Amino acid sequence: VRMGSRCVRVVVVSHDPVFLDTFAEWSLKGRLLVWATKLLVVTSLPLPQLHALLSSHWTFSMMNTILLNLDDTPPNLRYSVYTHLPYSPDGAQVLRVAVWTPRHGLRLLTALPLFPEKFSNFHGAEVNVTGKPWPPYWVEEQQEAADGSLVTIYTGCDYLSLETISHTLNFTINIIPTASWGEAVKKVEERVAFITAVFHVPLPERKKKHDFTRIYEYNQMSFTLAKPGLKPSLDSLFYPLTGEVWAWVLVVLLFMPAIYYMVSRGREKQCGRLRVAAEVLEVMGILVGQNLPQQLPPITSGRLLVVAWLVFALIIGTVYRGNLTAALTLPKYPPRPETVEQLVDTVHKVTMPPFGELWRQFFAGSDSEVYKKLARMMMIGPSTREGLQMAIEQNTANMAARRYLSNMIVEHFTEADGTTRLYLARETLFPGQSAWPIPHDAPYQSQLDRCLIAIIEAGLYEKWSDDTVSQTRRRSQRRQREYLAQQLQQGQQVVDETAESDKSIIALTVTHMQGPLVFILLGLFLAGVVFAVEVSMTYNK
Repeated sequence: VRMGSRCVRVVVVSHDPVFLDTFAEWSLKGRLLVWATKLLVVTSLPLPQLHALLSSHWTFSMMNTILLNLDDTPPNLRYSVYTHLPYSPDGAQVLRVAVWTPRHGLRLLTALPLFPEKFSNFHGAEVNVTGKPWPPYWVEEQQEAADGSLVTIYTGCDYLSLETISHTLNFTINIIPTASWGEAVKKVEERVAFITAVFHVPLPERKKKHDFTRIYEYNQMSFTLAKPGLKPSLDSLFYPLTGEVWAWVLVVLLFMPAIYYMVSRGREKQCGRLRVAAEVLEVMGILVGQNLPQQLPPITSGRLLVVAWLVFALIIGTVYRGNLTAALTLPKYPPRPETVEQLVDTVHKVTMPPFGELWRQFFAGSDSEVYKKLARMMMIGPSTREGLQMAIEQNTANMAARRYLSNMIVEHFTEADGTTRLYLARETLFPGQSAWPIPHDAPYQSQLDRCLIAIIEAGLYEKWSDDTVSQTRRRSQRRQREYLAQQLQQGQQVVDETAESDKSIIALTVTHMQGPLVFILLGLFLAGVVFAVEVSMTYNK
């Protein structure tokens, strides 16, 4: 019926309380009613049964329902109209709002309409809410009260939104303790709690179990990995110049000794083999800046050639030394995965907390082979903090909401100097729309939506999120400073992380210098071989 028209009127006529109980249960399971659907129940029940009926069922007490009860029969025919107000200045009550008689017709007994708005004012009543720590959305801190007891202080952009709504709708927040996210949402499904006041992405599997408020946050499902480090490389000597430049330098170096020899014929005659060797040594000495010609060629062309070679050697040598210094002190790090395609090709495992099973099923049902591969790689179980630690130690990735990952990295994986070994990928896996879980067809959804829209349009949500992350950063830095001060007071040797970080940037390690070290070792080996050959040839003579 409701699928055909959301504003339909439903009339139920029965004098059997058992039938009315059954109707209330099955209309709730079958999702017959929303707040826009007006339900009229026509019956004839004693007042105690009528009060019990209206108070004991969600359909009659919370939905847009009135009950027309036969009070008297002809000739004094009279009907009374009752409704249940879950929230009023006097608390929950069954209120007689009108009476109908054949003579006077319908007469209102209160200032309320026949179908009153039940959720515009909760009159200070407690509203059950579930939520778990998920910074920067929901943050819980233990603080010591004046009497020495510990008090839980709640903050975060989602909690502050809930608190603002509670002031607007005049209700008191009652947070129900839960052991897991599954239990938190289960309380909403069972209508024990009105809201799970932490964002959830409306996945198809979730919509089968509960509804959502209006979309108020575009959750960027992202992933984080450890920053790739430098690996020892033999080609560090070749970084300053490109392959093309090295090729041209080699070509010039091959031809230069021969040309130099040809223009230097006017010099003192020597053995051809030795003369060529001498020219090669002179050319190489000029190139590496270790030698100048002992005697210039007698002709002008030869001198011009030497000048050109000196200029060439100066430019190449200066550029090479400058770029080599930059390459060693500011090395080029390997490329890191930034997209989902690069992610599935780089890591072997993607971790996610227990609620990630729904995400794994969602990705597995995708038409994209990339997301199907991602689903096969997902490891469900570790907490986000454990997953981030695994990313550092085991080269895995961790997947969660971008704001949440950013906050976790700032709080637990950032050094005193602000550096971190983790990074957030540039691309998002799934730009999912997010909202709060509420029961199916919750009659107070429109009130929540109205307040959420006002909060978002005022920019409060973004400000609260930024403030929470900033507070987390300051708290993390203060905690690290206190820890270092405590270690110093105890007389223990403390390594200054900031100085160590600066030292790691300035000092060159084997990772940087492996190429030169291997080059000199290779040169020593070749020199030793040549020396052994020369010695053996001398003895043979």
